[in-house]
Amino acid sequence: MSIWLFDLGNTRLKWARLGADSGVGEVAAIACDRDDWLAALPSGAVACVASVAPSEPTAALLQALASRFQRLHRVRTEPALGPLRIAYPVPEHLGVDRFLAMLGLCHGAPLLVVGVGTALTLDLVDATGRHLGGRIAPAPALMRASLHARAPHLPAAGGQYAEFADDTDHALASGCEGAALALVEQSLHNAQARLGVAPALCLHGGGAQALRARLPEHRWVPDAVLAGLARWQALRLG
Repeated sequence: MSIWLFDLGNTRLKWARLGADSGVGEVAAIACDRDDWLAALPSGAVACVASVAPSEPTAALLQALASRFQRLHRVRTEPALGPLRIAYPVPEHLGVDRFLAMLGLCHGAPLLVVGVGTALTLDLVDATGRHLGGRIAPAPALMRASLHARAPHLPAAGGQYAEFADDTDHALASGCEGAALALVEQSLHNAQARLGVAPALCLHGGGAQALRARLPEHRWVPDAVLAGLARWQALRLG
């Protein structure tokens, strides 16, 4: 039986087949602003779908998959699953991407899970799988876009990171990336103070590559949400 995993974000759709070892197979991705973004979807027996996108692209994806798969499972945030117990009293207030990234990564050690997409998200999980809460901020690309929208003379992209930049595009890159780096570093410090031990830093998301060289030692898990979907499938569908 072929099982496929689908992760729909605000800008991209990613998918992969569930492997025989219950791991994530080869990952494909497409930007959601393309006219043909649904044309290359696979077909199979079961589709497990997570979406943080607005209702229109989510509905379009579900409709397209309904014609290609025998069964669809729309995955949503749960109060507890496997070892993970979330901190939010209202589960639907926690994005399913954050829920799945934590679910896929928690394996008996404290973690700070950082996702860099449209938003920068940070979630702390202790060694027992208890979620201790998190933070959400604009990711560097969104900071740049917001500045450009309010002040069009400021470039929306470009520049190189420097501690003290010597031109506007470099200063923008340095300030926006630096804000994200500082939030991660402060969160690591606060997490260690709370737990009494330094958590492992786990990083995922399409915007994370620009930050990696200046972050402390970390685990790079670009497809953490798909890994969480694979674990959800194992726990919920067996």
